[in-house]
Amino acid sequence: MAAKAWPFEEARKVLERVKRDEAAGKAKPYVLFETGYGPSGLPHIGTFGEVARTTWVRRAFQELSDKPTKLIAFSDDMDGMRKLPDNVPNHEMLREHLQKPLTSVPDPFGTHESFAHHNNARLRSFLDGFGFDYEFMSATDAYKSGKFDAMLLKALAVYDQIMAIMLPTLGEERRKTYSPFLPISPKSGRVLYVPLKRHDAKAGTITFDDEDGEELTQTVTGGRAKMQWKPDFGMRWAALGVDFEMFGKDHLPNQPLYAKICKALGVEPPVNYVYELFLDEVGEKISKSKGNGIAVEQWLTYSAPESLALFMYQKPKSAKRLYFDAIPKEVDDYVAHLDKYQQQNEAERLENPVWHIHGGRPPQESWPVSFALLLNLVSASSASTPEILWGFIRQYAPHANPKDNPSLDRLVGYAIRYYEDFVRPKKKYRAPTDKERAAMEELAAVFDKLGNVTDGEAAQFQVYEIGKKHQFDPLRDWFKALYEVLFGQDQGPRFGSFAVLYGVTNTAKLIRDGLAGKFLA
Repeated sequence: MAAKAWPFEEARKVLERVKRDEAAGKAKPYVLFETGYGPSGLPHIGTFGEVARTTWVRRAFQELSDKPTKLIAFSDDMDGMRKLPDNVPNHEMLREHLQKPLTSVPDPFGTHESFAHHNNARLRSFLDGFGFDYEFMSATDAYKSGKFDAMLLKALAVYDQIMAIMLPTLGEERRKTYSPFLPISPKSGRVLYVPLKRHDAKAGTITFDDEDGEELTQTVTGGRAKMQWKPDFGMRWAALGVDFEMFGKDHLPNQPLYAKICKALGVEPPVNYVYELFLDEVGEKISKSKGNGIAVEQWLTYSAPESLALFMYQKPKSAKRLYFDAIPKEVDDYVAHLDKYQQQNEAERLENPVWHIHGGRPPQESWPVSFALLLNLVSASSASTPEILWGFIRQYAPHANPKDNPSLDRLVGYAIRYYEDFVRPKKKYRAPTDKERAAMEELAAVFDKLGNVTDGEAAQFQVYEIGKKHQFDPLRDWFKALYEVLFGQDQGPRFGSFAVLYGVTNTAKLIRDGLAGKFLA
């Protein structure tokens, strides 16, 4: 109960809500956590983050209470397709289906029953791949099956209350045509953004003009209508009895509206957690329809799922640039947290991200080398296969091997791919200054005398001493010079650790090759 990690802070809020319900005689058979997904575009990495973060709050709640829990991944697939996504094919075919529910739009990829079914399958595939425990729910199924019918009729009964909540938030012209209910045209199948001419709560019907001008009256139940997205949020919370839902900062201005509508329907709104949005490499918000940023599959080409999970766990209320250059740091931070976990007591472990990432059961495997070290090793050795890298790793950590260290073996493969795709193309070697040359010549000579020592600290000490002797101030300029001359980069891992991994005598030769200008070509 005293854990300060943000999932525990949110879990305690959910527990307080559950206790209030129980005290009011409104106890439910399970505590419901929900995440929402809009299948107007292909699932992106932010969708994974929302499910992962909600799962961590749910897992923390399970530490605090023995109440059963459930996680629903809800797809808003009855929304009308209002524009053509940039990152899908067959735009001409899609164009004639604009404004139809996404489950009524043909799949532009030609593999599923509809565009929504395609994107829902993609969503479920990668959620399943990460082992999430969830129940998938489709808005179309919920509307058409009658799951929402009772709450839709209640919303019709409190129509005036909902309008009183919504109208003050709208511009003057929009107020004249706004309706919280969107009828589905029985002729075209499109979601109609039209004003209602009448509504009859007793009959459960709405009256409106169809696209051809004909006045129609039809029920709001059975999938013949859906709610506008803001009222829909509150209605869904009320209909399903949601206890916790998080969403991005772009929802923050509307959260009070969702909550008021939920209350108007007689249900206490859930606990909400608002996270910051992810940005692409140029600082723009990541969008499903634009397909900017980085996809889950792309991240996993260069790193294990744990590093992606750590990226999602750290500082969720801070905007973060989500692009390929984030991967090496997240990998090495994950390794550091995992190593630290083994020395922590039970209370400290609850604050460690790896406890949450692994559901309270982190692996015990240790990684003797970092991702950053491997990247520089690939560069220095021109290694193109895992076998070459493992030759160096065995010299550095004799007990490490691919069979007993499968995660490290995968990391070796990731490092080779990442280096080829992102590090090599950006390398910019330079010649040393006279001052740098003198210091590097001395370092090479010292490394020759050391031989192939395996003590990284001893090698690092010599690097420090030579940097100070040659009066580099600040000392980081000395390390920056080493990386720019030898690796074509302005930063890297501890140079002493690299030297021991690569071999101190090999590093001496590397320094002399750099001084001879062999890398400039």
